[in-house]
Amino acid sequence: MKKYELKKFDNLVNALNTLPTVGKKSALRFAYHMVIKDNFSALKISHAIEEAVSSIKKCKKCGALSEDEICPLCSDESRDISKLCIVETAKDIFVIEDNTEFNGRYFVLEELEKLNIEKLNSMIKDGVKEVIFALTPSLSNEAIIFFLEDKLKEFDLSFTKIAQGVPTGIHLENVDMLSLSKAIELRVKT
Repeated sequence: MKKYELKKFDNLVNALNTLPTVGKKSALRFAYHMVIKDNFSALKISHAIEEAVSSIKKCKKCGALSEDEICPLCSDESRDISKLCIVETAKDIFVIEDNTEFNGRYFVLEELEKLNIEKLNSMIKDGVKEVIFALTPSLSNEAIIFFLEDKLKEFDLSFTKIAQGVPTGIHLENVDMLSLSKAIELRVKT
Protein backbone atom coordinates (compact mmCIF):
# COMPACT_ATOMS: atom_id res chain seq x y z
CA MET A 1 0.00 0.00 0.00
CA LYS A 2 1.32 3.41 -0.99
CA LYS A 3 1.62 6.09 1.72
CA TYR A 4 -0.79 9.04 1.47
CA GLU A 5 1.42 11.93 0.44
CA LEU A 6 0.89 15.48 -0.79
CA LYS A 7 4.29 16.88 -1.63
CA LYS A 8 3.37 20.60 -1.59
CA PHE A 9 1.32 20.24 1.59
CA ASP A 10 4.12 18.25 3.25
CA ASN A 11 6.60 20.96 2.20
CA LEU A 12 4.40 23.57 3.93
CA VAL A 13 4.12 21.47 7.08
CA ASN A 14 7.90 20.90 7.12
CA ALA A 15 8.57 24.62 6.59
CA LEU A 16 6.25 25.56 9.47
CA ASN A 17 7.85 22.88 11.62
CA THR A 18 11.21 24.70 11.38
CA LEU A 19 9.82 27.65 13.36
CA PRO A 20 10.73 27.86 17.07
CA THR A 21 8.19 26.14 19.36
CA VAL A 22 6.18 24.77 16.42
CA GLY A 23 6.01 21.00 16.58
CA LYS A 24 4.79 18.63 13.89
CA LYS A 25 1.16 18.64 15.12
CA SER A 26 0.98 22.44 15.30
CA ALA A 27 2.61 22.71 11.88
CA LEU A 28 0.01 20.33 10.46
CA ARG A 29 -2.81 22.32 12.09
CA PHE A 30 -1.43 25.64 10.74
CA ALA A 31 -0.93 24.23 7.25
CA TYR A 32 -4.44 22.79 7.11
CA HIS A 33 -5.93 26.07 8.35
CA MET A 34 -4.00 28.10 5.77
CA VAL A 35 -4.73 25.84 2.83
CA ILE A 36 -8.34 24.83 3.54
CA LYS A 37 -9.92 27.12 6.13
CA ASP A 38 -8.50 30.57 5.38
CA ASN A 39 -6.31 30.74 2.31
CA PHE A 40 -6.77 34.54 2.08
CA SER A 41 -4.98 34.95 5.42
CA ALA A 42 -2.33 32.51 4.24
CA LEU A 43 -1.64 34.66 1.19
CA LYS A 44 -1.58 37.76 3.41
CA ILE A 45 0.94 36.05 5.72
CA SER A 46 2.98 34.93 2.73
CA HIS A 47 3.11 38.49 1.37
CA ALA A 48 4.00 39.93 4.80
CA ILE A 49 6.85 37.40 5.18
CA GLU A 50 8.17 38.20 1.72
CA GLU A 51 8.11 41.96 2.39
CA ALA A 52 9.72 41.61 5.82
CA VAL A 53 12.49 39.29 4.62
CA SER A 54 13.34 41.60 1.73
CA SER A 55 13.26 44.89 3.64
CA ILE A 56 14.18 44.31 7.31
CA LYS A 57 17.82 44.61 8.28
CA LYS A 58 19.86 45.42 11.37
CA CYS A 59 20.43 49.05 12.36
CA LYS A 60 24.03 50.00 11.59
CA LYS A 61 24.25 51.87 14.89
CA CYS A 62 22.64 49.65 17.54
CA GLY A 63 21.70 46.34 15.87
CA ALA A 64 17.92 46.70 16.28
CA LEU A 65 15.64 45.67 13.43
CA SER A 66 15.07 48.43 10.93
CA GLU A 67 13.67 49.17 7.50
CA ASP A 68 16.34 51.84 7.04
CA GLU A 69 20.08 52.03 7.66
CA ILE A 70 19.44 53.64 11.07
CA CYS A 71 16.47 52.43 13.13
CA PRO A 72 13.65 54.67 14.41
CA LEU A 73 14.95 54.30 17.99
CA CYS A 74 18.38 55.69 17.13
CA SER A 75 16.80 58.43 14.98
CA ASP A 76 14.34 59.54 17.67
CA GLU A 77 15.80 62.70 19.22
CA SER A 78 13.28 62.60 22.09
CA ARG A 79 14.85 59.44 23.53
CA ASP A 80 17.17 59.77 26.55
CA ILE A 81 20.70 59.37 25.14
CA SER A 82 22.17 59.16 28.65
CA LYS A 83 20.77 55.62 29.10
CA LEU A 84 21.93 52.68 27.00
CA CYS A 85 20.20 49.33 27.44
CA ILE A 86 22.25 46.33 26.32
CA VAL A 87 20.08 43.39 25.20
CA GLU A 88 20.87 39.91 23.89
CA THR A 89 18.80 40.03 20.71
CA ALA A 90 16.88 42.57 18.67
CA LYS A 91 13.59 40.88 19.60
CA ASP A 92 14.24 41.79 23.27
CA ILE A 93 13.79 45.44 22.29
CA PHE A 94 10.17 44.75 21.31
CA VAL A 95 9.50 43.30 24.76
CA ILE A 96 11.03 46.28 26.57
CA GLU A 97 9.34 48.81 24.26
CA ASP A 98 5.93 47.18 24.86
CA ASN A 99 6.51 47.89 28.53
CA THR A 100 6.95 51.68 27.91
CA GLU A 101 9.09 52.15 31.07
CA PHE A 102 12.35 52.71 29.20
CA ASN A 103 13.00 55.72 26.97
CA GLY A 104 16.72 55.37 26.32
CA ARG A 105 18.73 53.80 23.52
CA TYR A 106 19.69 50.18 22.89
CA PHE A 107 22.68 48.08 21.90
CA VAL A 108 22.14 44.51 20.70
CA LEU A 109 24.84 41.99 21.66
CA GLU A 110 23.60 39.09 19.50
CA GLU A 111 26.89 37.17 19.69
CA LEU A 112 29.86 38.08 21.86
CA GLU A 113 32.32 36.79 19.27
CA LYS A 114 30.97 39.33 16.78
CA LEU A 115 30.70 42.13 19.35
CA ASN A 116 31.94 45.37 17.90
CA ILE A 117 33.43 47.22 20.85
CA GLU A 118 34.15 50.27 18.65
CA LYS A 119 30.46 50.53 17.78
CA LEU A 120 29.54 50.29 21.47
CA ASN A 121 32.20 52.87 22.39
CA SER A 122 30.86 55.21 19.72
CA MET A 123 27.35 55.02 21.18
CA ILE A 124 28.69 55.66 24.68
CA LYS A 125 30.65 58.72 23.50
CA ASP A 126 27.34 60.23 22.33
CA GLY A 127 26.48 61.06 25.96
CA VAL A 128 25.70 57.78 27.74
CA LYS A 129 25.91 58.01 31.54
CA GLU A 130 24.25 54.71 32.48
CA VAL A 131 24.60 51.29 30.88
CA ILE A 132 21.71 48.97 31.74
CA PHE A 133 22.22 45.27 31.16
CA ALA A 134 18.88 43.65 30.24
CA LEU A 135 20.22 40.14 29.75
CA THR A 136 18.65 36.84 30.70
CA PRO A 137 20.06 36.05 34.16
CA SER A 138 22.68 33.29 33.81
CA LEU A 139 26.32 32.64 34.70
CA SER A 140 27.45 33.17 31.11
CA ASN A 141 25.64 36.51 30.92
CA GLU A 142 27.20 37.56 34.24
CA ALA A 143 30.59 36.88 32.61
CA ILE A 144 29.55 39.02 29.62
CA ILE A 145 28.58 41.85 31.99
CA PHE A 146 31.98 41.70 33.73
CA PHE A 147 33.73 41.59 30.34
CA LEU A 148 31.85 44.66 29.06
CA GLU A 149 32.33 46.59 32.28
CA ASP A 150 36.07 45.99 31.95
CA LYS A 151 36.07 47.09 28.28
CA LEU A 152 34.15 50.27 29.17
CA LYS A 153 36.03 51.21 32.36
CA GLU A 154 37.68 54.23 30.68
CA PHE A 155 34.27 55.95 30.57
CA ASP A 156 32.56 57.60 33.54
CA LEU A 157 29.57 55.26 33.55
CA SER A 158 27.09 53.86 36.00
CA PHE A 159 26.48 50.14 35.35
CA THR A 160 23.14 48.61 36.30
CA LYS A 161 21.29 45.45 35.42
CA ILE A 162 17.61 44.67 35.48
CA ALA A 163 16.43 43.47 38.88
CA GLN A 164 16.06 39.81 39.61
CA GLY A 165 12.29 39.96 39.12
CA VAL A 166 13.12 38.20 35.89
CA PRO A 167 13.58 34.50 36.72
CA THR A 168 16.90 32.88 35.89
CA GLY A 169 16.92 31.10 32.54
CA ILE A 170 13.73 32.78 31.27
CA HIS A 171 14.01 34.91 28.12
CA LEU A 172 12.55 38.42 28.21
CA GLU A 173 9.87 37.51 25.68
CA ASN A 174 8.39 35.09 28.27
CA VAL A 175 8.29 37.55 31.18
CA ASP A 176 5.01 39.22 32.10
CA MET A 177 4.81 43.01 31.75
CA LEU A 178 4.53 43.71 35.49
CA SER A 179 7.68 41.72 36.31
CA LEU A 180 9.57 43.35 33.44
CA SER A 181 8.37 46.81 34.46
CA LYS A 182 9.54 46.26 38.04
CA ALA A 183 12.82 44.74 36.86
CA ILE A 184 13.58 47.84 34.78
CA GLU A 185 12.35 50.28 37.42
CA LEU A 186 14.27 48.56 40.23
CA ARG A 187 17.45 47.80 38.29
CA VAL A 188 20.54 47.31 40.42
CA LYS A 189 24.19 48.28 40.18
CA THR A 190 26.46 45.59 38.76
